[in-house]
Amino acid sequence: MIVLAAFTALGGLVALLAGAYGLRRTRRIRAAGNVVEALVKPPQPGSDRPLLQFATADGQVIEVVSPVPAGRHRPLPAGGVVSVAYDTEDPRETVVLGGERPGVDRGFMIAGAVLVLVGMGLAVALG
Repeated sequence: MIVLAAFTALGGLVALLAGAYGLRRTRRIRAAGNVVEALVKPPQPGSDRPLLQFATADGQVIEVVSPVPAGRHRPLPAGGVVSVAYDTEDPRETVVLGGERPGVDRGFMIAGAVLVLVGMGLAVALG
């Protein structure tokens, strides 16, 4: 049973770290990134995420898969334009402005913290 407690706590830790990483990444790119308009292109076959094409400040044209699925927030129609913030050091790291998901990231952190506490409680009760 102690193995179950350890796996519960470990799974919770992974969820907690994933949520914290997502929040930190979004905040960092929004704060320090450049904001540009990106052309929305149709998704690749087998994908539900459209492509975003934009030019960086130095004129490099970048095409990335949208970090936001097509139905996630306001529709991203092919041929439309959305505002994105991109990391100046790695322009492939983007955030669609208005498509951030801090609630999901916070949910991962809360669920992860609960699972860590449950795992620790199980370990104490069983140990």
